[in-house]
Amino acid sequence: MAGSGERARHWQYAELPGVDLLRARYVRKTFVRHTHENFVIAAIAEGVEVFHHGGGDQYAGAGAVALVNPDTPHTGRAGVPEGWRYGAVYPSPELVSEIAAETTALRGTPGFVSPVLDDPRTVALVHQVLRAADEGDALAADTLLRVAVTRLLRLNGGPLPRREVRTAGARTAARARAVLEERMAAPPTLERLASDLGTSPFALLRAFRDVYGMPPHTWLTDARVRRARRLLDAGTAPAETALAVGFADQPHLNRHFARIVGVPPGAYQRERQGVREREDVHERKDVRER
Repeated sequence: MAGSGERARHWQYAELPGVDLLRARYVRKTFVRHTHENFVIAAIAEGVEVFHHGGGDQYAGAGAVALVNPDTPHTGRAGVPEGWRYGAVYPSPELVSEIAAETTALRGTPGFVSPVLDDPRTVALVHQVLRAADEGDALAADTLLRVAVTRLLRLNGGPLPRREVRTAGARTAARARAVLEERMAAPPTLERLASDLGTSPFALLRAFRDVYGMPPHTWLTDARVRRARRLLDAGTAPAETALAVGFADQPHLNRHFARIVGVPPGAYQRERQGVREREDVHERKDVRER
């Protein structure tokens, strides 16, 4: 890959509701363990990405698609010195379920079976979706996205396993998660949380990791970034957002946000504001034409 600079754009296209879009080239970038509310469909154009998923490292090279189901812990880093270049779409679970019901025979909640699929055709489709979104071609963007998701579900789809909370440890972990969500800006210590739930710190740590794939403090950082995204989407300033979700200040938000989302919160919000401004222009135009 020519050059050594890293670059990324994380945005939305108003005509693809519920879908995040990313185009990036990373060399030294490292994504910490995190999850997404949406599916991840990352089409590798050059280089190699390595991501820890399901207990082991997965390697996705040029012509492969990296696939992560919602709420699945994973990481991300370069697998070769020159890094990797890719485009990604993040469709909502609702959209994927709609496409699966219309175009496949899958039953239950659909998802992807293997985290890596070598399929240059889908890689090309994902990059075509991003190009169409860039060019404002709504018909092409929507069509190509649905074709890509359908292809992936037919090649690599299956029903997602249901997460049952049956054991006492799993129930304790779920209660701990609820407390952390409620007290995100001022969470208790592990010892206090465990005491309040009637267990020991290490028992809680083991149970939480078994259920959610990460320790409570890592999960909390991930949850804070998720909530920060919603606040930034609503127009809240990054500095105010940082304090609202429990980070000490904006630099702390910047660091954690970039290590999970891939871009700083300011750049993320500017793209969202651009979408809203374009929507407002279209709405005013529609009103004038009526």
